Parts: sequence; structure tokens; C-alpha cells
Amino acid sequence: MNIKLDKFVVSILFIIGLAYVFPQWGTASSPVPINTISTIGISLIFFFYGLKLSPTKIKEGLKNWKLHVLIQSTTFLFFPLLVLLFKPLMLTEEQELLWLAIFFLAALPSTVSSSVVMVSVAKGNIPAAIFNASISGIIGILVTPLWMGLFVQTSDAGFDFTAIYLQLIGQIVAPVVVGLFLQRFLGKYAQKYSKQLTLFDKSIILIIIYKSFVSSFEEQIFSSVSVLDLLLLLGIVLVLFGVVFYGLKFISKRLGFTEKDQITATFCGTKKSLVHGTVFSKIVFGNMATLGIILLPLMIFHAAQILIISIIAGKLGRKET
Repeated sequence: MNIKLDKFVVSILFIIGLAYVFPQWGTASSPVPINTISTIGISLIFFFYGLKLSPTKIKEGLKNWKLHVLIQSTTFLFFPLLVLLFKPLMLTEEQELLWLAIFFLAALPSTVSSSVVMVSVAKGNIPAAIFNASISGIIGILVTPLWMGLFVQTSDAGFDFTAIYLQLIGQIVAPVVVGLFLQRFLGKYAQKYSKQLTLFDKSIILIIIYKSFVSSFEEQIFSSVSVLDLLLLLGIVLVLFGVVFYGLKFISKRLGFTEKDQITATFCGTKKSLVHGTVFSKIVFGNMATLGIILLPLMIFHAAQILIISIIAGKLGRKET
């Protein structure tokens, strides 16, 4: 079996190495205005996101409401509650931080592009995938900070709902609304240059990851994370993915979903968005030195979900042909 490495995963590993070897570009004294670039970049990401959203497809997608309720409930309720069960087992400060990082992963919305692509490869319900992936990002703007506010308010982040939501409105909601408003005029160009816009999205994410890891390396945050902790983190992420995937598979069968809808439920319900995660982490956690660790489970999960779902999608696609 030929398994290809995802270029974006390789780029993330490279950028982490770059942050370790050349941290000077991400420091406060750097001549490169990384904070300004990432702030403007975030707004542009969500402006283009609004341009690509089709109101017609969203209206059409509302019909299959049982499938949508299952996917969104899994994304924003089952995922966080599953991780929440293990909070009492966290005894040390390091364990608390790793748990918070995993909980942040669990509270995030689903990813858009890879969900739709993988559902397409597996011959699932593509319109339903587009609807759920799109609406998940919108719901996440409200729900993810609410979940994180339960546990971040006592930390160094100085969590403030008013400030968080004002920033979300300014950097994310407003650009999405403007994009939606201009969709009828510029939407066709957003679709035409979709690959270039995806490349732009990923470039901004890599910049945010670089800055986050520079701060963590400077404060020597990773000195408290052992190889055993990293292996344990990988195991937890894989188990989390497996529980949610097979749980969705079981429930969707019991609800009598068609095979196409079962594929869409398992693929969309197990995904977590690296784009939203890096953006939300910058807004929710600010410039905390521990931001690198906060993003670590998300990056591991991102790599794992691409690899596992790619293999499953390929098998299902071949089965249908």
C-alpha cells in the first residue's frame, strides 16, 4: 500500500524546526511584523471563506436535518464531553496543560476542505458534507470560546468573554459577512482560484504556528514534556479519533442512514479544523508561552485524521467503483 505524506504536515514539521533554529524572526524585536501579518491574514482567510460559502447550498442542505444534528452534536458536545471525563485524573500542572490542549482540540469545529474532499473520494453525500463543514465553522465561532471559558478563565490567558467575542467579531465574523455580501459578485473568482486561496490559508497558519513555537522554545516550555508524554499524547489522540469514528458509525447505522450518509457522518464528525484551531488559539490564549503545547495535540490529530481517513476513503471509493 502506497501512503503519501501530506505536504502540509511536512510543512508544519519544517516550520517547527525553523522556529527552533531561527527564532529571531518571531521575537518582539524582529523587523518582520509577524503579528500584523497574521492578524490581517486571519481576516482575509475568513473573508475568502465567506466568498466561497454558497447560500443556496446551505438552504438545500437543511433538509437532511437528522444527519446534521448528529454531526454537529458529535463535534461540539460528544467530543468535549468525552475529554472532560478525564479531567479529574490530571494531577500535576504539566498534565493539566496537556489536558487543556486536548480539550481545546475537542472543542473545535470541523474542517471544510478535507472533509468534502474525503467524502467525495469515498462516494458519500457531498452536499451534506459541504453544508456540515461550512456550518460547523460558523457554530464554532460561538461555541468554542464558551467551552474554553470554563477552564481558561483562571489561567494566565486572562480570559475575558467580551474581549474575546469583540475580537472574533472584528477578525472573523465581519470578514465572513462581507464575503457573503460580495459572494454574488466575487464568488466565481473565489471558486476559480480556490487552490491559490487554500495555499494562502496554509501560509498564514504556518506563520501563526512559527510564532507560537518561537515563544514556547524561548520560555523552554517543552523541557517539561518528555518523549513518554508525546507518545502518550499520540495514543490519546488516536483513541479519541477511534472512539468518535466507530461511535458515529454505530449510531448512524442505528438511525437507518444510507451508506452515503454514514460515510458523511463518520468523515465530517471526526474532523477538527487546524485553520480554526490556530486562529482561535491566537485569540483565546493570546501570546501565552504555552501556545506551542496548546497546538500540539491539534497538529498530531490533523496528521492522523488525514492519514486514517485517506486510507478509509480510498477503500470505500474502490468498493463503489
